[in-house]
Amino acid sequence: MINFSIISKILGSLLFIEAFFMACCLGMAFAFHEDDVMAFAASLLFTLFGAFTFLFFGHGASNSLSRRDAYVVVSLTWVVFSFFGMFPFIIHGSLPSVTDAYFETMSGFTTTGVTVIDDVEHLPHGLLFWRSLMQWIGGLGIVFFTVALLPQLVGGSVKVFAAEATGPMRSKMHPRLSTSAKWIWSIYILLTVACGLSFWAAGMDWFDATNYSMSTTATGGFSTHNGSIFMASPLNQYLATLFQFLAGINFTLLYMSVFKLKMGSLMRNAEFRFYVLATVVSTLTITGILVAQMGYDLEYAFRMALFQVVSFLTTTGLTSTDAGAWPHITWAILALLMFCGACSGSTTGGFKSIRVLMLLKVVRNEFRHIVHPNAVLPVKVDGMSVPQGKIVSLLAYFILYVIAVILVTVIMAASGIHITNAVTISLSLVSNVGAGLDTNIGPQMSWADLSPALKWLCSWLMLVGRLEIVAVLVLFTRSFWKEN
Repeated sequence: MINFSIISKILGSLLFIEAFFMACCLGMAFAFHEDDVMAFAASLLFTLFGAFTFLFFGHGASNSLSRRDAYVVVSLTWVVFSFFGMFPFIIHGSLPSVTDAYFETMSGFTTTGVTVIDDVEHLPHGLLFWRSLMQWIGGLGIVFFTVALLPQLVGGSVKVFAAEATGPMRSKMHPRLSTSAKWIWSIYILLTVACGLSFWAAGMDWFDATNYSMSTTATGGFSTHNGSIFMASPLNQYLATLFQFLAGINFTLLYMSVFKLKMGSLMRNAEFRFYVLATVVSTLTITGILVAQMGYDLEYAFRMALFQVVSFLTTTGLTSTDAGAWPHITWAILALLMFCGACSGSTTGGFKSIRVLMLLKVVRNEFRHIVHPNAVLPVKVDGMSVPQGKIVSLLAYFILYVIAVILVTVIMAASGIHITNAVTISLSLVSNVGAGLDTNIGPQMSWADLSPALKWLCSWLMLVGRLEIVAVLVLFTRSFWKEN
């Protein structure tokens, strides 16, 4: 059965990490002498109390996780982190509603990036920093962060990684998972620092540069300014596009190509080639549409198209213009990119490029089977045959993904939401995109306009999307809780 003692021990240990990040935000609040100092001080105490409480119930627990324990740990970690993470908003009074505060926090940790705060510029700097820090922590995974930092806490680290990692294929750069996790987090930190320094060198002040670097590399989408329209400077837009694109590459592949100096491994990787192809084709198509139908200047049209394509494909959700004013065909292209997502093993959400590529290969083989019914046609990726079990899992995940998007769309439409916004909401939540309803696709609407019941549903769907559906839904099956 489920070992709740070890689960409680791990949750308590993880809460100390959240308390540390809250302490960083407390320091930020002190530095700016604003009214969120007490909010973070009180939240820090609550979080530490929660950590000690969980450790008390987990005292003496063994340090060995079963596969079932790992799935419970991963799901509960995101729920518990979001619960304690909402206290700064509630205590400060910027989001006095528990519903809104939990929605905002879950959106941050899952890197969805949708917000119920319409006037973020009135938030104190500490809370703005906390919003950015939440999505940066969640970019590669909360538990995965622990595997890198404190591997001894998680006895079944491989099982935890399998429960939290994204994509159908699991690649390791080192025999020890904890060592691989350290390298991946090192790349993540270097990418964030490089992004922040680039923004600062391009004229952005240090606070915005820091926040936008975390938002960009985590492909989260939270902004320190009202609305989701991103920096007016063309240089900053190109820089943001570059780092969003890099964050959408498999981090193991980045390690092999940069640190191991095997640049050829990038172009030999089928998923990366598909990712590049999707970016290039979509950008050129939208650029042509904007020049022909909107009368845009070529460079401006290319920059706007490239930014939107990369933002939607990497599920970041930042915008450089109001895409809602573009021709409807561009909406369809961007919606398709929201569905596809970037590479597995990155900070992005969505269905993942590798899955789309595998599905296309499965469909191609079915057409070939019609002509050659007796032929044995394996699905190959990077020259290696994909096991039949992986293909079955892929098809099951695709069906669940499509069903989830359709159900959410129907629920939102039945609640009186415009159908275009209903589709945007469903894709945003299940894919963790965070496309703003106020400046993106469809009639103008704020996430704050949703009813409390819909916001709780959205919070749960963000978690489901971040853990790729199956890891959460398996907890609701009878077989999962059976002793044998």
